[in-house]
Amino acid sequence: MLVTEGIEFDIDTLDSYVKATYPDLRKCLNLAQQNSQTGTLLAPSAGDRSVGDWKLDCVAMFKAGKVREARTLLCQQSTPEEADVTFRWMYDNLDLWSKDVEKQDQAIIIIRNGIANIPLVADQEINLSATLIELANL
Repeated sequence: MLVTEGIEFDIDTLDSYVKATYPDLRKCLNLAQQNSQTGTLLAPSAGDRSVGDWKLDCVAMFKAGKVREARTLLCQQSTPEEADVTFRWMYDNLDLWSKDVEKQDQAIIIIRNGIANIPLVADQEINLSATLIELANL
């Protein structure tokens, strides 16, 4: 879409959209369209996002190395009811935790352990936070 429409973009900005919205391609396209009206794909601003788009901020923070801030935002915004979606998002974005294939394998195990702990812990925020700390330590 961007290429055929002549929209300028950098791959890192586009990657942030994909990481935040995967697997919802329609949402990714809509956000990219909203933020390319000037002929250049811009990073999204807070005003043009829906409530669920906090993932865009998390991706940007993780990429910038602001792991603690991203962890705080992720824990504040994700609800216990959407724990499975949050853990799936972490799995779909393994390269946020490491570019190394072996460490990505370790990340999968950490994420699986976090999912397995869901019925065992009283406070899902603590479980999510602990999982994110383990991932950040890879």
